[in-house]
Amino acid sequence: MSNTRLWVLAFASCASYGAVARSTSLDLDPFFNNQAFGTYPGQSAFDSLNQSYPAAISYYAGNETFVSSSGIEYIAPGYRGSSTPDNVICAGQTITLERPRRAFALSVLHSSDVRKKTILGNITFTYSDNTTSIAELRSEPWWSFLAINKGEIVYDKFYTKNATNFNTSHIFELEAALFPGKELTAITLPNTTNATTGRIHVFAASLWENDHEASVDVQSVKPTQKWIDYGHTRSQVVEVTVNNAGTECVHGDGLAVSIKGTDVKTVKPGHIKRLCPGDQKSVTVSVTGSGECTTDVHITYQDITTTHTFNDLSFGLTNWTDTTSDLARHESPQWFDDAKFGIFIHWGPYSVPAWGNSTPYESYAEWFWWYTTHPEGDKSGFRDYRLRTYGPDLNYDDFFANFTAAKYEPKDLVDLIADSGAKYFVITTKHHDGFAMFDAGNTTNRSSLHYGPRRDVVKELFNAAKTYQPALKRGTYFSLPEWFNPSWGKYGFAQYGPENPGGTTHPGIIARNPFTNETEPYTGYIPVEDFIQDVMVPQMDILAYNYETEIMWCDAGASNGTADFAYRWWNWAREQGRDVAINSRCGTAEVNDFDTPEYATFATAQRRKWESNQGMDPFSYGYNRATPDEEYMNATTLITTLVDMVSKNGNLLLNIGPRADGSIPQPEIDALREAGVWIAEHEEAIFNTTYWFQKAEVRDGKTNVRFTQTDDALYITSLEQPSEKLVVQAPMPILEGDQVSLLGVEGGEQLEWKFEDGALTILFDESLIESGKHAWVFKIEYLA
Repeated sequence: MSNTRLWVLAFASCASYGAVARSTSLDLDPFFNNQAFGTYPGQSAFDSLNQSYPAAISYYAGNETFVSSSGIEYIAPGYRGSSTPDNVICAGQTITLERPRRAFALSVLHSSDVRKKTILGNITFTYSDNTTSIAELRSEPWWSFLAINKGEIVYDKFYTKNATNFNTSHIFELEAALFPGKELTAITLPNTTNATTGRIHVFAASLWENDHEASVDVQSVKPTQKWIDYGHTRSQVVEVTVNNAGTECVHGDGLAVSIKGTDVKTVKPGHIKRLCPGDQKSVTVSVTGSGECTTDVHITYQDITTTHTFNDLSFGLTNWTDTTSDLARHESPQWFDDAKFGIFIHWGPYSVPAWGNSTPYESYAEWFWWYTTHPEGDKSGFRDYRLRTYGPDLNYDDFFANFTAAKYEPKDLVDLIADSGAKYFVITTKHHDGFAMFDAGNTTNRSSLHYGPRRDVVKELFNAAKTYQPALKRGTYFSLPEWFNPSWGKYGFAQYGPENPGGTTHPGIIARNPFTNETEPYTGYIPVEDFIQDVMVPQMDILAYNYETEIMWCDAGASNGTADFAYRWWNWAREQGRDVAINSRCGTAEVNDFDTPEYATFATAQRRKWESNQGMDPFSYGYNRATPDEEYMNATTLITTLVDMVSKNGNLLLNIGPRADGSIPQPEIDALREAGVWIAEHEEAIFNTTYWFQKAEVRDGKTNVRFTQTDDALYITSLEQPSEKLVVQAPMPILEGDQVSLLGVEGGEQLEWKFEDGALTILFDESLIESGKHAWVFKIEYLA
């Protein structure tokens, strides 16, 4: 075994997550057709560039196993020997099972092999009755730069053809529901064989089987580092994943989940009111106590208690340290998981030129300075616009004078955010141009306190939120590097060139005027010895402790001091009784609390928390004067986008771009307020909900719906206006005696419904539907 570092909470340790030996690994050896792991650069060719993962656990070294955070046991991925395949490039192979298996779900470890590209493919399941079902396999890139989607397994490096790259590499996990009650006979992999557009690789697969009498089973037990305060008692949150692999629904008063072990006791049990065959729910149990112990999980249902024993679980809330394995235990706070909707604010000197061109050639307006000095990447005419509008002698910092914030009213802004229905906001405190919108102390004078508005923009907004909208959580966008700060020079990087014109550079070299070739000023610059130690980390500390941000929303990753910052901040926040979060762009994989896709969503629910960010502008965050009013996101698109993301375990961080004077385009204001009215009337289907394990959406030509749930109800949101009836082809958890209603409309309290042959039909009067707009939410209330 090599000494490759793996940032995995429970790698090769079944006990850490208390997995029960119910998962059965599939033998993929006959299908292996690629070598992903190597012991040195160039030994293996996972991708077309002869790059590879670093050698890890070998199958042949004692048949090691890997247990994932979801409690599934696999044959561990890893190096098997020189010129020995260790994974499957998906090419439509069919894996025929040696016997029909009554399985609950299939789980696979996978990744895709082209950087910055997510590859999609369907896994097809064939059953003994010759019916089929499919699951989407959405495979993320095996390594990334700046924005890191943290995998189930994280390696501290990867090998190129001739060197070692110390960006992390990742393997991801998918858990796909199977049709309940049927016997699985074959699994057909997707067909993704184009090395240029990207291929999906599968490293291991395992079935969770139903081969014993208990219909309700515990898949995993995960003691987290989350907590809940009950009076003067702080309890630890334990996540218990429960499956129903039987034939009957849990209903009525539901089931209770409690935990008992040496020195560990339940403070508040978990509860599941409805769990039907083929479904899975994660429930939280609050406990006190600490130490490693054998633990009994008690499931009580209809006065019958079953016990599920897990060995060597580790309990207790502990202080954070800067070790990778310790930092990896941190997760997104419950408030963030429940909040679902936030407002992003991109505002700075770039709001003065405010240029990004118009669709289909639009680019980010906040990148004005970069695009005008990097012509190979300028597809949107930034350089020409700068020349014809301002002439050849203007420098970027000349925009400071016209960045006035004259119409900036923090109270009005936080009131608008609250009216939109959002539960949190994230303001740009410093973008890549290095202009700070907060008091950065002695790290820089390049700030809104010294130039432009001559105001502490962030402090004013935070104070207004605390005073007028205290329920809003407050977050800070923070660019780790600065494009042209000379102190960044030794850490500078490039992802850019003729072969990659869409890439970026943060060179740490003073910019040159593209027309005069004179060096541009870096106004307010204070020379320092080390950018990370003297600028980056101190500014993060200021935002954390002086401004009390609740989300450190980094951008542009690369070299960083995040590990040192994170463990100190997390310990301080816990002492203060605050729960805080860090996104996936702080450059250090193990501190990633949630992933951050950009202008993107998923087709299926993701176990790992994510937040998609995008502008109300078609494709810009900073204000773009070239965008016509009619192209801004309207209320219907806002609502349907939000519902879609929430159904897949995501949040929506929706950006507004104020003008240089602080005013906000009226189309953005109107759409936010209109959407806010709808959200207020339907909030129970959005906030404090979770995704439905069996399906996130149904789109079949006649129906376009998304699902969310609470313990008491399942919500079906139709993104298109239905007519006369709504038919949903899905294994709905509905029983005779349940009630179906239409939220947000008068007269929609009780609707007629029937469930036959796997389809739910809801009948309604056409006038009910016509009285609503944007989207229609049907609630199945669990009364049976």
